Amino acid sequence: MSTLQTLNLLLALSPALHIGSAGTHPATALLTAVSVTGTACALYLTAVSAYH
Repeated sequence: MSTLQTLNLLLALSPALHIGSAGTHPATALLTAVSVTGTACALYLTAVSAYH
């Protein structure tokens, strides 16, 4: 992954972690953030494979 792609994933992780941590256990917030980041990565890879 390039630096820009890594930065985009980190930017997707930050708000997801903040949204997930609103009154929940830290482990639940982390799982929410990881699932959102995984979804964003899957969408990115799907878009790249469709483009090529």
